Amino acid sequence: MSLADLSLVDLIGALVSFGLTLMVFSYVFGDNALFRLAIHLFIGVSAGYAAIVAFYNVVWPQLLIPLVFGPQAERLYVLVPLVLAGLLFFKVTPRFSALGNPTAAYLVGVGMASAVGGAVVGTIYPQVFASANLFDLQAAPQAGRLLYFVKSVAILLGTLTTLIYFYFGVQKSPGGAPEKGWIGPLTWIGQVFIAITFGAIFAGVYSAALMAFIERVYFIGDILLPLIFTP
Repeated sequence: MSLADLSLVDLIGALVSFGLTLMVFSYVFGDNALFRLAIHLFIGVSAGYAAIVAFYNVVWPQLLIPLVFGPQAERLYVLVPLVLAGLLFFKVTPRFSALGNPTAAYLVGVGMASAVGGAVVGTIYPQVFASANLFDLQAAPQAGRLLYFVKSVAILLGTLTTLIYFYFGVQKSPGGAPEKGWIGPLTWIGQVFIAITFGAIFAGVYSAALMAFIERVYFIGDILLPLIFTP
């Protein structure tokens, strides 16, 4: 690859990417102005991109077009979110911030309802159904039913002991000591499953970060450096 193979726009983009990558890598030497500048650029570009996407996908087609070109009934309908959005701007000033409380309360309520509904429908129900169907040996292949049964027992044990740990693990007896008896070993097993889960999550995050780092190093070493040092 040579400079002649790239257009002017591609060349400028490659050089800007190269400079920003080096600015981020400068954090190796500690927090500095170049790293902060790169972070601020990233946050600014992300915020600008989110604002443009929100305008063209939400504000323009669902608010402005119905308000200007829609029938009268649709105009009256979109006045409700328009008024709520206008009230939200009063949160900028402490003197009139109370006027924006209804909109903020509405947003918080809708967000909490969506989160709870998503957790119940998207997580709890599938987890319960999956745990109930673990021992459906008819769905397992004939040759691997023993392994399927062992895996089902492990999944069910991890689910139950994790729930037991969160419910009983922090409970204290009247004397102040942790609960003993048959609950103690189960909570310990639950802790083991939680530790394994956190370890797997950390390994996944670390692997993703490492892949991003390798991609940036490849970008610098195999793409930009040959362009710079090609005679």
